[in-house]
Amino acid sequence: MTTTTYTVKGMTCGHCVSSVKEEVGEVPGVTGVEVDLPTGLVTVRSEEPLDDAAVAAAVEEAGYAVVSG
Repeated sequence: MTTTTYTVKGMTCGHCVSSVKEEVGEVPGVTGVEVDLPTGLVTVRSEEPLDDAAVAAAVEEAGYAVVSG
């Protein structure tokens, strides 16, 4: 089990959280997604390490952006 945390900018409400959870949850290999709205932290659980670009693309599909490094 692998856990990776990303910082996402632009989320302002519960709908934002739902959109990010839904899109990131569809990335192959993801087993769970937790989003903390106040901090913008998105914690992703998976069986194997994920492709960061795939997670970033899913966040962008939801209308937000991953803050790099």
